[in-house]
Amino acid sequence: MRRAGLGEGVPPGNYGNYGYANSGYSACEENERLTESLRSKVTAIKSLSIEIGHEVKTQNKLLAEMDSQFDSTTGFLGKTMGKLKILSRGSQTRLLCYMMLFSLFVFFCHLLDY
Repeated sequence: MRRAGLGEGVPPGNYGNYGYANSGYSACEENERLTESLRSKVTAIKSLSIEIGHEVKTQNKLLAEMDSQFDSTTGFLGKTMGKLKILSRGSQTRLLCYMMLFSLFVFFCHLLDY
């Protein structure tokens, strides 16, 4: 098995200029072409990173809105649970039974709609 050498694929005697003199290209023209290619790739990456930044800002805004909605819902549920605890401690067991029956009635009506 033969290992690839440094000058493999390059005609003998052209190691200094890699064959640009024979093909009509100079090293400067090749560097300009590669620079333009690199410039276009950098521009594409820059625009992509700007778009990613905008998307991240949008997603962070949505997450902040969801967080505030969850906080308000948590507060609402906490107040409701507190009221239910107060009801369960008192001698209002009949009212609590009516509430439970009403909740079951609404639940079953909702199931029947589907």
